[in-house]
Amino acid sequence: MEKNYFDLTGQVALVTGCSTGLGVQMAKALANQGANIVVLARRQNLIEQVAAEITETYGVRTLPVPCDITNTARVKEAVKAARDEFGRIDILINNAGTGAVSPAEDITDDQFANEMNIDLFGTFKMSREVAKVAMIPAGYGRIINIASMYGLVGNKIAPASPYHAAKGGVVNLTRALACEWGDKGITVNAICPGYFETPLTKETLQSEFFQNYAKTMIPEARYGREGELDTAAIFLASPLSTYVNGVILPVDGGYTSL
Repeated sequence: MEKNYFDLTGQVALVTGCSTGLGVQMAKALANQGANIVVLARRQNLIEQVAAEITETYGVRTLPVPCDITNTARVKEAVKAARDEFGRIDILINNAGTGAVSPAEDITDDQFANEMNIDLFGTFKMSREVAKVAMIPAGYGRIINIASMYGLVGNKIAPASPYHAAKGGVVNLTRALACEWGDKGITVNAICPGYFETPLTKETLQSEFFQNYAKTMIPEARYGREGELDTAAIFLASPLSTYVNGVILPVDGGYTSL
């Protein structure tokens, strides 16, 4: 009997930070496998465009939901809207995040707190609500946290201590939730992307300085290309990846192996 190991037909995936960049790419990848998509981010105009494009291209149902993941009430409203529309949430990709780049001695309290509030606490808030309302009652779920290779190692090129701290927190939050919810049919894993070009990183990564850095510090001697994160997300979202839990998966061209 043949199996389509990555068929997500009829499942519902909620993707945060899904207005631009990697969030949109992963949402399209899941839609390509048949998943209906809840497009969640703060900017209404962008998520409506993304939702319309995904529906037109892949023929799946979509729901754009504006949400600030740092606001607990808005998180609850967003998850309720998804449940009201689809009756289920099978996959959660916690992709929303930010990044303060500045020497540690110049980082303000507000910058550090904002980073933790979005990248770490926001990830927890979304996971908590989706698990409580949808996944635990269903006895099934796939939570994929987007951490960073900078949650695993330090760096000397772009000082960003709050980002390192927050993403390191996401890494161990992933392990903690995997332990708590594993016997409830929910797997919790993390992807740690390396350098990928997005609207936020394009100018920096295209600089001559960073290009030379990539050739020296990344074993593949280049940045990640569009689509190269998608297969990791599809694998972790698969209903057949049943025994993959608490995994921290770098997708970084080998950066963290140095």
